[in-house]
Amino acid sequence: MNSTLLVNIFRFIMLLAIQIVIFNNMNFLGYISPFPYILYIILYPVNSNRTGLIISSFLLGLTMDMFCNSGGIHAASCVILSYYRPYIFKFSFGLSYEYQTIKLNESLTPERFSFILVSVLLHHIVLFILLAFEFKFILDISLRTLFSSVFTILISIIIIYLIKPNKR
Repeated sequence: MNSTLLVNIFRFIMLLAIQIVIFNNMNFLGYISPFPYILYIILYPVNSNRTGLIISSFLLGLTMDMFCNSGGIHAASCVILSYYRPYIFKFSFGLSYEYQTIKLNESLTPERFSFILVSVLLHHIVLFILLAFEFKFILDISLRTLFSSVFTILISIIIIYLIKPNKR
């Protein structure tokens, strides 16, 4: 096993544990629910196996669904995010993102912030649409998506800076 695989397994387990133990118990004002477990998908290495990402994203979402009793909405939103991740990279970093060495856990640039923003918005829109599943709740879906996305982005940026490797 190489070190990248071990780091990804550790990240998978730790983000899932933090989400289940801490963030699943948070619900502010009925609209704000943070979901920083999607950092696993966001921080997955750029040039790694895409099929592995989609399968591990499904397992990540399925595990969340088991702990939340949510019937597959986390699995669906995680798979959709992992599927569209290369397109979000192209949108944020340009066409040549595959040839660059992009490290999202370094200093926050506008490109990195836009990647995190679009990723979190896509995940949350899919999650809350599948949760409500009726058009008459469009205002509720919009409010939940907006407030939860802002809170998730703030927490995600804090977590990224906490796990950032020290340069000596």
